[in-house]
Amino acid sequence: MRDYYDILGVERAASDDDLKKAYRKLALNFHPDRNPGDKEAEEKFKEAAEAYEVLSDGRKRARYDRFGHAGVRGNGASGGAGFQDINDIFSAFSDIFGSGGSVFDDVFGTQTRSRRRRGGRSGSDLRIKLPLTLEEIAAGTEKKIKVGKQLACRTCSGKGVANVDTGYAMCDSCSGTGEIRHVTHSVFGQFVNVQPCPRCRGEGRIILHKCVDCNGEGRVKSEETITVKVPPGVLEGHYLTLRGAGNAGVRGGESGHLRVEIHEKPHEDFIRDGLDIYHELFLSFPNAILGTEVEVPTLKGRARLQIDPGVQSGKILRMRDRGIPDLETSRRGDQLIRIHVWTPKKLSDEEREVIEGMRDSDSFIPDPPKERDQQSFFDKVKDVFS
Repeated sequence: MRDYYDILGVERAASDDDLKKAYRKLALNFHPDRNPGDKEAEEKFKEAAEAYEVLSDGRKRARYDRFGHAGVRGNGASGGAGFQDINDIFSAFSDIFGSGGSVFDDVFGTQTRSRRRRGGRSGSDLRIKLPLTLEEIAAGTEKKIKVGKQLACRTCSGKGVANVDTGYAMCDSCSGTGEIRHVTHSVFGQFVNVQPCPRCRGEGRIILHKCVDCNGEGRVKSEETITVKVPPGVLEGHYLTLRGAGNAGVRGGESGHLRVEIHEKPHEDFIRDGLDIYHELFLSFPNAILGTEVEVPTLKGRARLQIDPGVQSGKILRMRDRGIPDLETSRRGDQLIRIHVWTPKKLSDEEREVIEGMRDSDSFIPDPPKERDQQSFFDKVKDVFS
């Protein structure tokens, strides 16, 4: 199965706008109306839809970036992204194809309805990063963040004019449709090229009397406090999409979306590995020999941990269900304690004399386990040095 980024022809760091532009181009090239009866073009059309369906979703994209195709199987992506037919694709991406389903409906005359614009242009999407601690990620949290953005003008209620009844006039260039059509004829039939009206910029109307506070935009630059609810178990790079929380539209257009990208703060006590967390525990030589009880940090406070006598450096102790919860299931990771026996670098004369007396003792001669397979040996080495 081909890489989704290769299918769309974009870099792995491509923005949402880059993905949308790339998909729109491919969709137009391989559209069934442009390639009637061409099965290869239809398959490429579906393939591009599958790639865009995954990469345009922040959560699915994060899983795909980490696990590849295996990470998104069963989530509606594999062999056509779950689309049963072409109409499913039109329905899923109506923002690209329009409500009619086909970008060539007007060319072939299958739609004769007049499309009159409601007025206003949609606002752009916003993207911000939300730094979270491991504790917040493990428990879930609710954050209030201030976002600088375009808000609807209060003076004109986002309309751009002081009086809706007298402030607008229908655009006479496009007769209120917001579109200019150019008809061309060829041996293949009649083609209609539809473009937004340059005079009204696709709104179908022009402003006669602008609102003085927003200069006819219907929006002003301001700041808004937004509440973001973060579920337990999110990953670095996950997106939370808040629909309608982006920039306000122009003159009553729909607001864009706000995408909140999760950023995991470095932790002074833990290193995260998927759902598990690692803590490095350093023991003194005597405590490693005699055993001891130590206090270790956890994501819910501190806990007592019993260390058996004779513990070896590199040994990993497991504290079950003390890690990160799975975002999609009830499973929870573990906290793993990696033991390091601290060897002193300096000794007093008395300490050195004591150690010298133990040098030839049988108890201090290394005696590793005799029965172990080769694989377990390398696993242990990997655990020590990873």
